[in-house]
Amino acid sequence: MEEGTLGEPGYCCDTSDAFQWDSREDCDVRQILDRIADKWSLLVIALLDDRSMRFTELKKTIDGISQRMLTVTLRQLERDGLVSRTVHPVVPPRVDYALTPLGVGLHATIQSLVTWTESHQAEIAGARARYDAATAATASPVE
Repeated sequence: MEEGTLGEPGYCCDTSDAFQWDSREDCDVRQILDRIADKWSLLVIALLDDRSMRFTELKKTIDGISQRMLTVTLRQLERDGLVSRTVHPVVPPRVDYALTPLGVGLHATIQSLVTWTESHQAEIAGARARYDAATAATASPVE
């Protein structure tokens, strides 16, 4: 089957129109974006960029994540091919997590977003302040 056709597995829409893919629950693009854009996945990907880490290192480093949520996040990232899991045959067992080449590529994209955010944070803060002031000025007082 030709790439990009409706019958191709995983094809759900034309991603150039955000309204098409955002409204479809079964769209692979939406599912992938939901997965990689959640806060725990972003933190794990950022931490694994520098080096491989053990589960306990990740748990200690990521403030507020439960053991269960870290397990689920790592499994999902591994399933998506973004993180590799290496079990070393030692006692006690040692498991390391690292970014795959696909995960490294994603990290570079995420880093671009972080860089953009850092360079525009003052503009965004100003826009928020103007919006909040305008909203407060038009809000009716509660009686």
